[in-house]
Amino acid sequence: MSRLRNPFRGFVDTVSETNRTRQHWMAGVEGGQQSQRTHADAWVPATDVFASAGDLVIRVELAGVRSEDVDLTLSGGVLTISGERIPGPDEGQAEYYVRERFHGAFRRSMTLPEGVDRGRISATSRDGMLEVVVKGGASAPGPQRIEIAGTGATPPG
Repeated sequence: MSRLRNPFRGFVDTVSETNRTRQHWMAGVEGGQQSQRTHADAWVPATDVFASAGDLVIRVELAGVRSEDVDLTLSGGVLTISGERIPGPDEGQAEYYVRERFHGAFRRSMTLPEGVDRGRISATSRDGMLEVVVKGGASAPGPQRIEIAGTGATPPG
């Protein structure tokens, strides 16, 4: 199996997500209700990023999020997917025994390969899955090494 270069290695911040989960379970739930969430423990929807026929495909699991509650923007080569999952009208009065689904704001950002413009990006939403396709985004050239010229002097020592 060949090793492919992964330009999106930092997209999923595993350390932050692990810390968020650990803090959530250590803090517990008081009176059946969750405490107020902050940027440190914000909801992060599951995301897949992969190449398909030279295109870059981003799939974000957004079950229960209406399309009109999602924003997809491109600025300075950074694609941002943000929005909010709004609780249903009866959820405020409910007494939960288990509550694992998070509500509230979310935001995912990733730097796209150089040269990608808005016209090469399309998005569809179906059955709780947002799919963003960047035409030709996976076939962009990888980083190029630049040689560093030296003076030839040896360090003192």
